[in-house]
Amino acid sequence: MRIEAPRGELSGLDVASSHFITQPDFGPTSMLGRLCGISHSPPGRKMVVFRRCTKPGLMGHMRRRDFITLLGGAVVVWPFAARAQQPFRIGLLNTGTGTFFIPPFMRKLEELGYLEGKNILVERKFAEGSSERLKEFAAELVRQHVDVIVTIGTPAGFAAKQATSTIPIVFGAISDPVGLGLVTSLARPGANATGNSLMAPELSAKRLEILRTLAPGISRFAILWDSSNPGMAERVRETEIAADLSHVQLHTVGPRNLDELEAAFAELLNERPDALLVTTEAFTRQHLARILDFANRNKIPAMFEDSSYVEAGGLMSYGPNYEEVFRTAAVFVDKILKGAKPADLPIEQPIKFQLVINLKTAKALALEIPPTLLARADQVIE
Repeated sequence: MRIEAPRGELSGLDVASSHFITQPDFGPTSMLGRLCGISHSPPGRKMVVFRRCTKPGLMGHMRRRDFITLLGGAVVVWPFAARAQQPFRIGLLNTGTGTFFIPPFMRKLEELGYLEGKNILVERKFAEGSSERLKEFAAELVRQHVDVIVTIGTPAGFAAKQATSTIPIVFGAISDPVGLGLVTSLARPGANATGNSLMAPELSAKRLEILRTLAPGISRFAILWDSSNPGMAERVRETEIAADLSHVQLHTVGPRNLDELEAAFAELLNERPDALLVTTEAFTRQHLARILDFANRNKIPAMFEDSSYVEAGGLMSYGPNYEEVFRTAAVFVDKILKGAKPADLPIEQPIKFQLVINLKTAKALALEIPPTLLARADQVIE
């Protein structure tokens, strides 16, 4: 029988190599005291905890067979010895290659008392946009028996859910977990997953409205997205609805790889949209330099969803504060490691959104940003 210390608890003597199990009287029972209680940490990891109590003698009269039966699948904690604690294992499963989410996530974990290499170990997996790698990495994290999997992007959420129905999953950022069938509802997700949903239908209409303030004559829009990402399909549909309600035209291009991206650029040049919307996902992050070069070189105003795209040279963005989104993911992890069940933790949605404008890019595009729009901006990059 393998007997190990639970995560976050001090273990004691190395029971596997001691004589407590092999000898009928369990060795020096005066050290063990009596069985005082059972605790659970993290969820599903049963532990029988021995503590010194005022009434001695239980272990001294317990038969070896009874003791083994009592343990049956439990983990024994020996709190009186000094071996270092075993850290929790956290798996990060990223659809793409970016590390943008790691600093705010790790900083929040540190604020909550978790230090990498001390009481947590973090396994980082970057699929680089490959669905096959996502499946392999998700299965690998399951084999490593991580305590929780944090996913970045809708494809990663799918891969994790397909890989395990027992290990807790936190959606660091996902589009529409309810519509995609990954959770039962926002209020009661059910099963083993919870986290952040970026679903906000009103944002699509707001982005169109902001772009139209640049010039009264703007009426032809295009949206660039990765059509292999199921999470973005609903985002595009929302934008189409918003365009219909605003009585403007919307052209969609959905490249899935670099060759298709180049073909999409040629298609957009033929369409000559007045403005371009770009979704936030692994594909557009991976090819952001190309997308920015195309839009800026061809004098096409582009609206993004994430301010980091604007910091890289995009014209403007309107969307949630992604740093706060990933800090929230860390809070979910903390609650789960402390015993909460994902099924009982409501999915959270951002309620604050920020408008970021890059005046340097506007100048390069020969655009005059209206003072009313500048006054609404949460951040202006000059």
